[in-house]
Amino acid sequence: MYSSRLNRFFQVMQQAGLDAIALNPGPTQFYLTGMPFHLMERPVVLLAALGHEPFLLLPELEARKLEQAPYPLQAVTYSDNPAGWQAAFDRAAAALRLDGRLVGVEPTALRFLELEFLRRAAPSARFTSAEGAIASLRMQKDPAELECMRKAVQAAQAALQATLPFIRAGVTERQVAAELSVQLLKAGSDAHSSFTPIVSGGPNSANPHATPSDRALTPGDLLVIDWGAAVDGYYSDLTRTFAIGEVDPEYKRIASVVRQANEAGRTASKPGVPAGAVDRAARDVIAASGYAQFFTHRTGHGLGMEVHEPPYIFAENDLLLAPGMTYTVEPGIYLPGRGGVRIEDNVVITETGCETLSDLPRELVQL
Repeated sequence: MYSSRLNRFFQVMQQAGLDAIALNPGPTQFYLTGMPFHLMERPVVLLAALGHEPFLLLPELEARKLEQAPYPLQAVTYSDNPAGWQAAFDRAAAALRLDGRLVGVEPTALRFLELEFLRRAAPSARFTSAEGAIASLRMQKDPAELECMRKAVQAAQAALQATLPFIRAGVTERQVAAELSVQLLKAGSDAHSSFTPIVSGGPNSANPHATPSDRALTPGDLLVIDWGAAVDGYYSDLTRTFAIGEVDPEYKRIASVVRQANEAGRTASKPGVPAGAVDRAARDVIAASGYAQFFTHRTGHGLGMEVHEPPYIFAENDLLLAPGMTYTVEPGIYLPGRGGVRIEDNVVITETGCETLSDLPRELVQL
């Protein structure tokens, strides 16, 4: 599997006109090697150049991990003395003939630390974003990846269902988030989960990215819960909205509108359709209801080894959806100072349409 991914990586690199790509620890490096490294003060860089076996620069203390390498890797190790680190980069750059070449990097992942070592090792090299090339490599998930994502959705849903009996008026947002976090682990989520759950009640639910606070839930509140699990490095990301007791009739109305918008977005998700059409389908439902100004974010984002990755589901995105692409559909309506509703599902494009991976009820459930 990893050899196949590496071959596709070289093909993508060539199609993008790149001579080489430098990768820090993160999802793409793990996707290509299956070896777990993390960002730290000591650099770990995968250097792949056309016509060469990849090089991995890493500290000596991590060298034993190379025994897990799924294909031949040229290793350049260095000691804990930072004075010798540049020499390691120099050796790798010379072996790969990087000087004068066009080298792609992940703009949100490669740090100034590694970039400076590379610039000094190959002073005539040109560095550019490889974001598009890497997105095309990872956007379409294979069956093994999709199985991990299905398990991540199942774990997340089981965790929420186990948490719901805990939720009642008087408990705080922070207490609900803590209980949900424990239930995620019990349901099989990786210890390093996708993100801290968003639990926001009452006026806080009108903030799409609220942080759980010590505010106690109150009868009449809307309660937004945005959470996810991670299984074998692949993430889920879901949102459901609840009512704490009886709520304002307008809250019930916007909950119904958001549910219809969510369904419209999922229905519009098909192979060959621009990603922007999914956003427009959901947004049109909300606009027709008179709440357009209260839907303040894109309809969704890609999902996989990162919680946010391509494809991004915004109106102007003309990227054509293709089988294996996975993303969220998460329209919302947020009434400032009062409350908000968001309903988020995870979907995958199939050969004929779209499969929704999540199936918890989308109606406004009263707790």
